[in-house]
Amino acid sequence: MRLPPTYEIVVAPPGSPRTKPRALNVALPLLRGQFVAVFDAEDAPSALQLREAAERFLREPRRLACLQARLTIDNIEDSWLTRMFSIEYASLFDVLNPGTAALRLPPPLGGSSNHFRADVLHEVCGWDAWNVTEDADLGLRLARFGYRAGTLPSHTQEEAPSRFSAWLTQRRRWSKGWMQTLITLSRHPRRLVAEVGAINAGALVLMLTSLVLAPPLWPFLTAATIYELAAFGLPHPATGLDFVIAALWASVVLFGGGSVIWLSLLGMKRRKLLGLWPFLPLLFPYYLMMSAAAWAALYDLILRPHHWHKTEHGLARSSRHNMETIAARAAAARNAPPGA
Repeated sequence: MRLPPTYEIVVAPPGSPRTKPRALNVALPLLRGQFVAVFDAEDAPSALQLREAAERFLREPRRLACLQARLTIDNIEDSWLTRMFSIEYASLFDVLNPGTAALRLPPPLGGSSNHFRADVLHEVCGWDAWNVTEDADLGLRLARFGYRAGTLPSHTQEEAPSRFSAWLTQRRRWSKGWMQTLITLSRHPRRLVAEVGAINAGALVLMLTSLVLAPPLWPFLTAATIYELAAFGLPHPATGLDFVIAALWASVVLFGGGSVIWLSLLGMKRRKLLGLWPFLPLLFPYYLMMSAAAWAALYDLILRPHHWHKTEHGLARSSRHNMETIAARAAAARNAPPGA
């Protein structure tokens, strides 16, 4: 690419691991600014995002070390997968992340559109070059050092995989990284509680459990639920113990499934995506696909723990950003003086 002089290309020297966080660590000593942002190459951040992040950092105490902007899917219309991705991102970045940040709990950072205080990054020794979801690891490490992450109400458009093969490779890398993060975090439980407090430690364990331990079990639990309903029908407790078991079963089946739908609807409403409501029933097979990715991630964790599955981009057919750019160029051409 022919980049203007404001850009500096830093070539990472040969070595292992060949990961994004290692490349970020190579550039870390070269930072000259007070703040630093990380964007994926295909991202299209809002025009004033850097200014908004800088102003927020200047208003807040130094303990606020990271701001996560809201990622939105640019190519929603490409396939049913990109539509499901859009629903998932709406739930995560418009509901869960703002909620955890408001409760002063460590939010699950995304790998892009993150803004940091540069001196804090140096203090926590940058990124874990061996973790393939360096964002999740860094967000939790900031909490262990006494810092917190907040959310930035600014959007960054990015391209989602529209084919199953690309989606699977990306998702299995994410799952493997969450497994690595859980292993790292659970090495010294007492130290973790001492560093972040019992409430935060419990929240972190619950979050990573839902990301690591639950997905591989979904197919088995779903099959068991369907079998129970087909063979015995709805629970009909006759004793106190049966009532407790039935209440737990109903909580998991009804409130668990209902919470997934409710969070999705809330995120879709906030992101003005309620037109995607016909795709909500596909959330459950979508979660089973995540389970397949989790099992593939476990295989990778054992045999090639630091391999980075690259996600191919530049394939979007319905990119709103690209269409806006083309329209703007066409308008500029129409309004240009003759001979320009």
